[in-house]
Formats: sequence, structure tokens, C-alpha cells
Amino acid sequence: MLVEAICAGRAASLPDGKRSAIAKSALEGPIEIGLRGVAGDEQVDRRHHGFPAMAVHLYPADHYAWLRDQFGELPALSGPGSMGENLFVHGIDEATTCIGDRYGLGTAVIEVSQPRQPCATIERHLGCKGVVKAIVESGRCGIFLRVVEPGIAEAGDTLERMERGALDWPVRRAFHLVYGGGKPDRRELEELAALPRVSDRLIHDIRRRHPAA
Repeated sequence: MLVEAICAGRAASLPDGKRSAIAKSALEGPIEIGLRGVAGDEQVDRRHHGFPAMAVHLYPADHYAWLRDQFGELPALSGPGSMGENLFVHGIDEATTCIGDRYGLGTAVIEVSQPRQPCATIERHLGCKGVVKAIVESGRCGIFLRVVEPGIAEAGDTLERMERGALDWPVRRAFHLVYGGGKPDRRELEELAALPRVSDRLIHDIRRRHPAA
């Protein structure tokens, strides 16, 4: 899978005054992918983003067309990085990517740790209500990855899957179970929380949102 852009952003004010680095832009040349993520990228909300398990965000590029079909032309959805993603890649999605999958990115190695939980910042950024609900219902949530081995990468490199993780746990299944609403199966929650490569943040959310699990 071709990495069409590697993106980073700095904190800026959204229309309502809240500060966020969700609006990212493509970087040029070789870029350092460190344990904290893409060099030059900023994460304002450290409770819900960032090092170590959520160092790199990938929002599948194919979802851009879906968003436009659902909500029309969105000026803020202007190009790579518009959904807060660090990696702009077609041909990957939450249904076929599993918790624990490892990928080579240039000389770096990154590992899928959890789904992204969409929040109101997305709607503030896009200037469009209803996006979060649509993301939750469809499971087009995005993917967080940790950096296992730091390295150097650049646009045009291949995102190459090196190792499969938990084949029974695609990111979309984990997302619907934890964040999709309704009463999930306790055994499934326990199974997900026990995966060796799942993020500590997702385990925290399982315990917080579903305390009986």
C-alpha cells in the first residue's frame, strides 16, 4: 500500500475557539518516525491521543469519498491530513486491519493498537454536525498505531504488512464493541482486553464504559 502523504500539524483555534491540531498537512522529504510519532506533529489532548499506544493515526483515505457522499463537499476536507491522520493511505480499512498487525514504514515498524474514538472536535473542524454519529454507525473510525521501532519514512514509501496480529479482532469489531453503544458481551470485552498488543488506553475505556466486564 502506497503511503501518499505523511502529515503533521500544530495547534490552532477551531471556529469555536477550542485549540486542536486536527488539521494536518503533508510533509516533504524524509521524516523521522519516533516513539512519540511523526516528527513535528503536535497532540493537544494528551488524554485521548499520543504516545505511546496512539503515536500514529491512520484514517483510511478511501473514507474521504464516503464522507463527501454523506455530507457533500466539506471545505475543511481539503486533502491529506484533513481528518487528523498522520498517514494518508488508500487500500486499507478497519474491517481488514487487526489489533496487533505490524507494518513496515520506511525503516520504522508500527503496530496497530486500537480504533480511534471519534469526538466532537471532528465536527467542529469540518463545520458539519452528524459526522460523529455516521462514523460510529459505519465503523469508519480510523486506526491508531504505536511505534515499535523508530525510523525514517517519506511519501511514496510502501506500508508493508510484516506480521498479522489477532485475526479475530479487526479494528472495526473492537470499535463497535467498545464504542458502538448497547450492551456488549462481557466475554468478548475480556477477550479484547487480554490481547497482548491492545493499547492500555482501550483497556481503560473498556473498564470505564463497561465496568461489569
